[in-house]
Order: sequence, then C-alpha cells, then structure tokens
Amino acid sequence: MSAISPAALLHGAMPPLLMAVLDWVGTLAFALSGAFVGMRKRFDLFGVLFLSFVVAVAGGMTRDVLIGAVPPAAITQIHYFLISIAGGLVTFWWYPRVATLKQSILLFDAVGLALFAVTGTQKAIAYGINPLMAAILGMITGIGGGILRDVLAGDVPFVLRADLYAIAALAAGAVVALGHGLGLAPSPSMLLGAALCVFLRLMAMYRGWRAPVARWRGDETP
Repeated sequence: MSAISPAALLHGAMPPLLMAVLDWVGTLAFALSGAFVGMRKRFDLFGVLFLSFVVAVAGGMTRDVLIGAVPPAAITQIHYFLISIAGGLVTFWWYPRVATLKQSILLFDAVGLALFAVTGTQKAIAYGINPLMAAILGMITGIGGGILRDVLAGDVPFVLRADLYAIAALAAGAVVALGHGLGLAPSPSMLLGAALCVFLRLMAMYRGWRAPVARWRGDETP
C-alpha cells in the first residue's frame, strides 16, 4: 500500500503483527470482491486475476503517485501481488464455495476499507498534503480499486449508488485529518476513524443506511 509501512504509521496503536495481518486481510477481501465481479461477468482466468489485482492495489497506487511516493509500494512489495493473485485463483476454481462466505468477506472488506482510508490519509499528511485533501486521498485509497473494477466490468461504480462506502472512507479520513489539525497523536485518531468507518459500513449492510438519492430523472419534468 505505501512506502511507509502501515505498522509504522500506526506505531503505538496496535502490535505490528496485528497491523500486518489486518492489512493482508483487507487486501485479500478487496481482491476477492474483484474476482467475484469477474466471475459474475464470466471473464476468463486472466480477467478475473486482473480485476483481483486492480481492486487490491489501484487505490493505494493512485494515492502514492499523487503525493509523489514513487514507485508505489504495490510495485515494490511483492506480497500485495501474491495476495491478490491467490484471492483470484481461489475464487476462480472454487467459486461456489467462496460465494457462501460472501457475508464474511463483506465484513473483512469493511475492515480493509477502514484500514486503507486511515493509513492513506496519514501517509498523505506525512508527505505534506493539506489535511482536507489528505482525507480525500485517504478515501481514494479505499475506493479507487472498486471504481476501476466497476468501470472495467461495465457497471456504474458501486460507490456512486447511495451505499455508505465512499462516505464511510471519507469519514475515516476526516477524523484523522481533524486529529492532525487539533495536534493529537495519530494513533487515537486513526483508531477512531477506522472504527467510524466500520460502524457506517455495518449500518449500511444490516440497517439499510443509505445516502440520499437523486429524486428526479434527467428526462422527466419534476
């Protein structure tokens, strides 16, 4: 995800091993979501693996390029590639069995989104980006792969369809940015932001929370 490791960014917030495991789980969850779309669209093996990799790394790569952290860690650190390819292969060959775990994968995805959003925001701040824009970059870190996945699959991006996904990632980044503006240590702000992101995603999944939807169609008179 970044040249600055998530463990370093969250130093003091949680053990490095736990931070690494959460990072791997989030990467795998994103990879599986890409593979699910590829299977639903009946892509070939290369297409499924490509979508897996794109979803897992595109957001972090976009952020790293924008803030000048090049080459992006998704290129220099091989484990992101290996995790995403493994997720794609497992989904391709055992799709019916993996599909039964979809609800659990959504929970891991929420954790991954939260983790990527807060570490993305903190990394942008560390590179001197304005805190407001850092929060937006944190959101992009979390949702960038999903947007590209849906575009490649010919769908309207999931994050633009009322579900609290981009909003949850932006809220997480905003908490980190606000904490920085108030002079707080990064770790509590990142933990609070991640918790808020997971809470919003759980409410969207289990309580049906949604963002307001446009009321009028463009070809109709109100």
